[in-house]
Amino acid sequence: MQAVSAQSIATGKSLELALQECAKADECSARILCMDDPEYPAHLREIYDPPIVLFVRGNIAALSQPGIAVVGTRHPTPYGTGMSERLSTDLAAHGLVIISGMARGVDTAAHRGAIAAKGKTIAVFGTGIDVFYPKENTRLAEQILALGGTLISEFPIGTFAAPQNFPIRNRIISGMSVGVLVVEAAEYSGTRITARCALEQNRDVYAVPGNVTNKNSWGPNTLIKQGAKLVATWEDVWEELPTDVQVAIASRTPAESPEAATASLFPDETTSPHERRILSLLKTDEATHIDELVERLEPELSSSEIFAALFELELSGKVKQLPGKNFVKSF
Repeated sequence: MQAVSAQSIATGKSLELALQECAKADECSARILCMDDPEYPAHLREIYDPPIVLFVRGNIAALSQPGIAVVGTRHPTPYGTGMSERLSTDLAAHGLVIISGMARGVDTAAHRGAIAAKGKTIAVFGTGIDVFYPKENTRLAEQILALGGTLISEFPIGTFAAPQNFPIRNRIISGMSVGVLVVEAAEYSGTRITARCALEQNRDVYAVPGNVTNKNSWGPNTLIKQGAKLVATWEDVWEELPTDVQVAIASRTPAESPEAATASLFPDETTSPHERRILSLLKTDEATHIDELVERLEPELSSSEIFAALFELELSGKVKQLPGKNFVKSF
């Protein structure tokens, strides 16, 4: 027993401290779920060491819906970011809840992918439910709540971002899911902890293969060698889901008829010739610097035409700009 817990019991202030914690939760619009609460996630209750209480903000109903954990490195390549976002978008669009830790990198891309599909996503904090970490994801957390997603934590209100808290919370990410999808992770990445937790909790493990010369590919490629399901598209995850999970998702996701194509005089001319030329030089898995584009297009286009076309491509979502004036084609 921790010294602080023993002291609390000895002084007889446990109830007083608990009431203070409840008041803090009310102040930040959070609910506290105990293990015997019917709204406590059933999957999480099954693991060896489930959290005794959960602090929850947002849509509590999402906690009981089938979800896939998407995890990976905080420093992904453009390929890793794109695959995380693309797969999360497709899985969320087909009714699965995306579960991740809202860390930089792969986690952030996973949440954004679910938001792009207007699906549900759950962020598991390694801090108190009122402490957004990293700070730049504050807006992302607000978007998650606005679209019916959920923020959860087992740590008391006000808990700061201590390094030891994040490996502890990883068992919740895997425990709440029906499977864990690893996108990119180095040899000593914290993602290994999540994958190990998944195996101990009898969860399926999926992995996106990567370039063998890239250190971030060590994790998923090793998992694939050890028997993890290789994932290239959302269908690779879907076909491995238990039948009861597929039925549950299908029952609450009404089949939608495909939208009719919008009539247009120029159905295939959504981009200008300049934009198409630039797209032909960009890759989805490798960044290209603006100077290289200017050099390669110098005989055909002026610098101003290249900048204007890149700006239009960014606005339309066909191209993403990375730090240092590097560009990649969107997935």
